[in-house]
Amino acid sequence: MKYHFKIHREKDGYWAECIEMPGCFTEGDNLSELKKNMEEVLNLYLEEPDNSKVIFPLPEKKINKNNVYAVSVRPNIAFSMLLRMYRIENKITQRQAASKLGMKNIYSYQKLEKAKTSNPTLKTLFKIKEVFTDFNYNLIFC
Repeated sequence: MKYHFKIHREKDGYWAECIEMPGCFTEGDNLSELKKNMEEVLNLYLEEPDNSKVIFPLPEKKINKNNVYAVSVRPNIAFSMLLRMYRIENKITQRQAASKLGMKNIYSYQKLEKAKTSNPTLKTLFKIKEVFTDFNYNLIFC
């Protein structure tokens, strides 16, 4: 999953803003520092608190503009973000999602929506696809 940042040059460095998510921006003294900061700010921006109901817009597939740089989302953050998005769009609670996935308690499910603890097994990934039939795993890795 890649979001796009528009890079702006200033006399004393650079700054960039995420095209798909207004309010997500960063700066750097040089392009190398800016690129590192764009990845950091994007991943922090997408790593929502546990109780959040925010659904972030999915990135555009490709943006052909001058000074636009594509920034990758870490796979664990992309997965957690997508899982939360599909659950909220389907209007089910975390407890209901846990039950549909055959989990014994809500905490097992909550770990999946938290990027720091999300590490699903293949069996869990299969169950997620059964519950959320339109879940697109390809979005995580493109």
